[in-house]
Parts: sequence; structure tokens; C-alpha cells
Amino acid sequence: MRTVGVVLHPRRDSTLAVEQILTWAASREVTVLGVVGEIERLHCAAVAVESAQLAERSDLLVSLGGDGTMLRAMRLADAGRAPVLGVNLGRLGFLAEVDVPELSAALSAIDRHEYTVEPRLAVDARIGPATVTAFNDVAVVRVPGHGGSAAVQLRVDGRPFVRYAADAVVVSTPTGSTAYSFSAGGPIVSPSVEALLVTPVAPHSAFNRGIVLSVHDCLALDVLSGSAQLAVEVDGTVAGHLTSGATMTLHPRPGAVEVVRLGHTTFYERAARKLRLASSAEVDGERPGPRPHPD
Repeated sequence: MRTVGVVLHPRRDSTLAVEQILTWAASREVTVLGVVGEIERLHCAAVAVESAQLAERSDLLVSLGGDGTMLRAMRLADAGRAPVLGVNLGRLGFLAEVDVPELSAALSAIDRHEYTVEPRLAVDARIGPATVTAFNDVAVVRVPGHGGSAAVQLRVDGRPFVRYAADAVVVSTPTGSTAYSFSAGGPIVSPSVEALLVTPVAPHSAFNRGIVLSVHDCLALDVLSGSAQLAVEVDGTVAGHLTSGATMTLHPRPGAVEVVRLGHTTFYERAARKLRLASSAEVDGERPGPRPHPD
């Protein structure tokens, strides 16, 4: 490993983490890069480069922050050769692999090739002439104050499949299954599964269930007559708007990026901790013992 790129949280203090990276890198003659306009605020020895060059020039990208910072690092690494290591600077995130005290040891393990990578699915959404990429989800959300609901038709391989009337309709990757989709009642899906989830939010239509679709399907969302104006949120950021008669096509892209895993925790352990699944049900009384066998 000759070059490490760092992606910083826009507000949290990442000084200690960057100092650890620089100290580790200096002893191995490894160059540390950061995004111009971002790394300068730390007044450190990292080399500032344009964001488009960061993944191209790095052997590893290190995300310093939470899941939002990790998603940004994944977008920078999209279709590049650099895997992404998530370092948690605050609350427990699903995508982070290590905390700051473990960072130097993690970099050494990666340098020794003692790690695995987890391919992550992206979905490309075509909105008019523009294409935007999500690693969590693409949601069509009714704009408040414009009346009506998000009325959309899902087409699969060119054929109408289902219609929804809801406050929003979320198209999620497995990575995003624990985000917006989960809060709307969608399932938790392992990132090793290659699929897209479609989950309605506060549905008003007779059909109110989510569905799971293959990454080999050709998907489109048509905005139906009478729908409210819709905002298109891509990983939580508004990327455009749709009106009645518009169509958004969705193209799943398996293996768009690779996330570094060191074997410290599994996806299910992170999900159980983050979502507090162990305490999500209360059972009164003693646990029942084994049932007696009939004589």
C-alpha cells in the first residue's frame, strides 16, 4: 500500500484520527491524500487533491465519520480500485469497521493483506437527462403543501407490476435496508444479497406491501396522473423533482465498490446493536423449558 486517501466528516473533529494515519504512514513511506477544500482545515501534512482524483490515486480510502461520510467515500470510490475502510467518529454506524483507537492496527492489517472485502450494490437512477447514484436508497417523496400523494407505477421489464399511493416510495439497496426502508417497515437484508427493495411509506393504496426485486430486472417508476409533485431523494439528498407523466428508470449495479472488513463484527451483530434487536420484544414470566416427550 503506497497511498491512502482520507474522507472527512464535515463537522466532527477528525484531528486525532488523521494524526494516527499520518504517523502510521510516515513510518512506511506511504503518502496520505485528502480532498481539496476539506483536508486544509486540519493544517496537516496530507496532500490535497481534487475529489475526482482521490480514489484514482489511492490504494485505500479511509472514511472518518459516520454512515453519511462512508456513503460519500463510497461514491468517490465508485468503479475505482480502492476499497473503503469506515472509521467511526461518533455513534455506532452500520458501515464503520473500526473505532479510532483501532485505526493504526487496522491499517497494518490491511497492509499485510489480512482483510476481506464486501462488494456493495449501487443503483443508478435516471432523472430526465441526469443520472444519479445511490448506495442506500432512491426515494420519491411528495412535496409538502402541494396536495395529493406520491402516486407511482412500478414497471418491471417494461410491464406494469404494481401501483402505489403513499407519502413516499423507497427503492433501497441491501446496504440501505436498515435506513429509510426499515423505518417504513421494510426488511433487514444482508449486504451479501443482490436485490432491490421497494417499500411504500404510509401507503394509502389497497396494496401496501413492499417487494424484493432481482438486480437483473429492468425497473422504472412512472409518476401517475393526479400525483403530487415529487422530490427525488438520493441517499437523503434531493437530486431532482418529478411531475405527472415523468418516468425514472433504475439500474442496479452489483459490486460497484468494496468495503473493507477485518472480521471484528458481523453485519448481524452491527444490526442487532444499532437497532437494539435483543431488547425489541418483552416477554413476561419465566422462559419455558423443553416440552416433555409424551409417554
